[in-house]
Amino acid sequence: MANLDGSRSHAGQHELEVAARLQSDSLLLQEVYLRILRSARRIGIGADVLPDFLGLELGGSLYLAGQTELSASDIERDLEPRIQQWAVDRSDVPVALTQKLLTATVRIGQHRFASQVLANHDHRCVFCGMSGRFGGRKHARLLTASHIKPWRTCSNRERLDFRNGLAACPTHDVAFDTGLITVDSDLKIHRSPDLDAALEGEDTFKLGYSFGHPPIATRLILPDHAHSPDTTYLSWHRAHFSPNPR
Repeated sequence: MANLDGSRSHAGQHELEVAARLQSDSLLLQEVYLRILRSARRIGIGADVLPDFLGLELGGSLYLAGQTELSASDIERDLEPRIQQWAVDRSDVPVALTQKLLTATVRIGQHRFASQVLANHDHRCVFCGMSGRFGGRKHARLLTASHIKPWRTCSNRERLDFRNGLAACPTHDVAFDTGLITVDSDLKIHRSPDLDAALEGEDTFKLGYSFGHPPIATRLILPDHAHSPDTTYLSWHRAHFSPNPR
């Protein structure tokens, strides 16, 4: 997909219409992707050289991870200067086609980021340990992988840095994104004063199922092989979302 978006030299810069069609038709994209992958396997090209980054080789349908973090308005705002530049550099390409291609590039990049984060955390919520893998397969929508420093505020490098991401179940993902829970540089998990007060009050019973100890661990749950999140991103999150956690 990175070749087809026209941004790489000696790649698919003359196949923009092909790329646009593939990116707008998920069934066609899935069929072409699998044909290429199966052909590669038949001639001995293994996953170490050509990985199955869309996770379709063992069955299932096309699903791009991490997309809920991206809003159409954020993408549009971010792409506006690049679309204007393309209009100058590639005046032969319609603006609508340019926007479609660049948007697809953003979403593919987000999928790659999210997939790396989930793999790094062994497809488990780092806050409570819930697994998104059982019955011999991964259940993609049970876990999400979001940026610690949000996508809309990141540089391009930060957006693709898997150490700027945490795998979490939906409840704890939202709680982290809104500052109800934060993580310090020692990877200890803190609840916000408001959440602590609620747990001590009349909502204790209900909230305890999601935010008590357990299920929330006192420190991020990471597999032995995992790369820890970069503390620069954690510090940014604590400074902007919950300056006085307990």
